Amino acid sequence: MARAKGKAKSRAARTSNARSRAKPTSRRRAAARGKRAAKPAAKKPPRKQTFVASHHSADAFETGLRRYAQYRDLGIAAATNGLARAHVIKMVPPCDPAEVSKRHYHDVEFQMVYVVKGWIKSDFDGTGTVTMREGSCWLQPPKIEHAVLDYSDDCELLEIILPADFETVELE
Repeated sequence: MARAKGKAKSRAARTSNARSRAKPTSRRRAAARGKRAAKPAAKKPPRKQTFVASHHSADAFETGLRRYAQYRDLGIAAATNGLARAHVIKMVPPCDPAEVSKRHYHDVEFQMVYVVKGWIKSDFDGTGTVTMREGSCWLQPPKIEHAVLDYSDDCELLEIILPADFETVELE
């Protein structure tokens, strides 16, 4: 019986030794081929940010990207050194579907929209037509093709985008 235990131990020891020898061999082969383990990318230092506060004022809205919308910049782009942009969008009534329904996308990393007042109906690639009402929020993935179809006379949206400066590509 002692001899059986000895054989079992020596077999386990040989298996263990074979495994420990295999690891350095595979490391040597990888090194010989010039392959190294990928190092994680160096983390960029955070952009300098400053405190900013924006208070509502009816005359703070300006014409921007589209004639049918007025924008109130919240000062986030300057405060984050271009990391993000936030603005309130007031849709100009009445909605003219012939003007607003132009298919487009935004070349962004992140875009979130929250309905502050009223409602807006849009069409999104892969999703179809969606009506968002006061309190609704949606995330538009980067470069998703979409079109505004209709909106209420009192429609106001909060939009947050990264990065602050981006391209809008008209498709029609």
